[in-house]
Amino acid sequence: MKIRKILVSQPEPNNPKSPYYDLAKKYNLKIDFKPFSQVEGVSAKDFRQQKINILDFTAVIFTSKTGIDHFFRICNELRICVPDTMKYFCITENVAFYLQKYIVYRKRKIFHGKAKFQDLIDVIIKHRDDNFFVPLSEPHNAEIPDLLDKNGIKYSIGTLYKTIPSHFSNNGDFDYDILVFYSPSGIKSLKENFPDFVQGEIKIAAFGPTTAVAVEQEGLRLDINAPNPKAPSMTMALDEYLKEYNRNCR
Repeated sequence: MKIRKILVSQPEPNNPKSPYYDLAKKYNLKIDFKPFSQVEGVSAKDFRQQKINILDFTAVIFTSKTGIDHFFRICNELRICVPDTMKYFCITENVAFYLQKYIVYRKRKIFHGKAKFQDLIDVIIKHRDDNFFVPLSEPHNAEIPDLLDKNGIKYSIGTLYKTIPSHFSNNGDFDYDILVFYSPSGIKSLKENFPDFVQGEIKIAAFGPTTAVAVEQEGLRLDINAPNPKAPSMTMALDEYLKEYNRNCR
């Protein structure tokens, strides 16, 4: 049975050169885009109530591009000028490059891991004298504070945004061969929208270690995992999977 229809839990790309469009053309696929979760930024007023002063920190840990967006949004709304001496620790190189949207990249102290937070911890330990700010969503995965505590890192977590499940209006049209998730909240939304969901032959793809863990915690089968050593992006992981799958279907 050929794979013909994929649902990606992200907004449709604005860039006509998105690799998702190349993937659709290469394998004659129909790819739909619908976020399984929505992000709501925490207001400056609510952030103040957390009694966190960003200027008390010497380093920031980013686990996503969304975290970067909301960190600089809050700084702008509170009129905080982030010092040039601030260090930035990012979970992947791709997330680190995203900082160019807000800072002069080559003039800042920026570090990154390979894919997992454990990789980044190894880098953070070398700077254990710093005071780290960790912007996260609500809810967030407990792995991050657990690893920071285990390694004796001085840090504070700030909630800058919240992820809430989206709702599907027409459950009858949910007939996809592959479901692509980018966050644990997307998995939560799947279960809320379809409490009787049976995976069967449907393939599930997850981007990032926390999303992969969420898939397995819900008792679902993880078929495609990115990033991985061969595929740093989800589209590359899908390409590898489809190539092998189609070869076996012949």
